Amino acid sequence: MKDKPAFRIATYNTHKCRGMDGRIRPLRIAQVLRELDADVIALQEVVSLGGGRKEQDQARYLADAVGFPYYLGETRKLRGGSYGNVVISRFPVKEVEVYDLSASSREARGCIRCDIEVAPGKIIHLFNIHLGTGYIERRKQANLLMSRNVLLSPRLKHPRLILGDFNEWTRGRVSKMLNHSFESVDIQLHLNRRRTYPGVLPFMHLDHMYFDRTLFLEEFVLHRSPKALMASDHLPLVAGFRLAGKQR
Repeated sequence: MKDKPAFRIATYNTHKCRGMDGRIRPLRIAQVLRELDADVIALQEVVSLGGGRKEQDQARYLADAVGFPYYLGETRKLRGGSYGNVVISRFPVKEVEVYDLSASSREARGCIRCDIEVAPGKIIHLFNIHLGTGYIERRKQANLLMSRNVLLSPRLKHPRLILGDFNEWTRGRVSKMLNHSFESVDIQLHLNRRRTYPGVLPFMHLDHMYFDRTLFLEEFVLHRSPKALMASDHLPLVAGFRLAGKQR
């Protein structure tokens, strides 16, 4: 029997919990998260509005559904609530930092970094990212990412894992720069497909994972359950990793 990977990481754009039927149903997203059996879940497009029904505070509601703490990286305000990226983690989180990746006047974009202790004394720097839809915008964001303020910071001493919705369906500047410095999950190799978005009838590939070579990818799946096909226009990607060798 094959051993379970040391830790399982998922990335999932929840589309504000708006499903393919146009209805906002956080319960469906929560049900999908429980299906994943992931140790760490990186979510994009999460709206958290306090003071109302518990489902309106999506970050807290979804974290409660899987029973792990959550960390919110607010990108902007939306309808009076916080909107942005969320990390939910079974493992202890030692440090959190939020980065502004806005490079256009059309919409603020951001990233949250969580330093996660996946084993005693073993930490990974997880970057949960949601980039812009504009070509020029993403070129600027590539430079922001590959700077000493973000991914190349001298303060980062452990393996880096960069994942999320990159909104890059062709091999643009973000893909080229990240592929130069990191390993990239080859979905053709692992999934025997080139497209994952939208889930029902995919014609693009927007969600990606990049990682340092001190991480070893053991498994990679596109979670395509009946519930997931309805809950959001994106589908979750789930990867199993082990630490390979010494940390840098």
